[in-house]
Amino acid sequence: MVKSLCIIPARGGSKRIPRKNIKDFLGKPIIAYSIEAAIKSNLFDEVMVSTEDSEIAEIAKQYGARIPFMRSKEKANDFATTYEVIEEVLDNYEKMDMNFEKACCLYPCAPLITFEKLQEAHDKLDSFDVAFPVVKYSFPIQRALLKDKDGKVMFFQPEYETTRSQDLKESYHDAGQFYWFVVKKIIKNKGLFTNNTGVLVLSELEVQDIDNTKDWKLAELKYKLVHGFS
Repeated sequence: MVKSLCIIPARGGSKRIPRKNIKDFLGKPIIAYSIEAAIKSNLFDEVMVSTEDSEIAEIAKQYGARIPFMRSKEKANDFATTYEVIEEVLDNYEKMDMNFEKACCLYPCAPLITFEKLQEAHDKLDSFDVAFPVVKYSFPIQRALLKDKDGKVMFFQPEYETTRSQDLKESYHDAGQFYWFVVKKIIKNKGLFTNNTGVLVLSELEVQDIDNTKDWKLAELKYKLVHGFS
């Protein structure tokens, strides 16, 4: 059995930022950062990109990833889930007589990823089925507000209206960078969240969701700050 697989899902049909997965990010295609972090981690027997797009495939190969097969059209539409893409990849490898004990789904637009964080999350699989990075909400979600169509606001949870912030439990959200998992566990569960899932907490400087041009510029600024160049 081959031990560890890195799956980088990169379809060609991004809508909000056209050709997002191979758009230039501070001098090289953004997908290159994910490929290079995966290779540098020395955790994987195989680093592959799942794509239906020939240009993405060629660029991925240039940076050291493998494209053993192309993604199906069905799994390249706007509605395919991350788990469905992973399942298709694992099925195709099984047809090639290649099976994996552990795998990591690493997103292509996450340039703030480092190989050290991949290693830290990987080590958590000694205790968990799945491990992924999260970042703390900057404001207590228990004090969130709901606004109706007339502009009137109310608390989602009125019982916490007067509770001191320091007395509320901290909450986190998915950093949107990667998911490490034990393959047989997620296949059995048919999803990337089991009842034995662990997390790695990152700082806000290490995380940036990229959905529009403003997000893109913020990600570049954070990258420059972290890596110490202007």
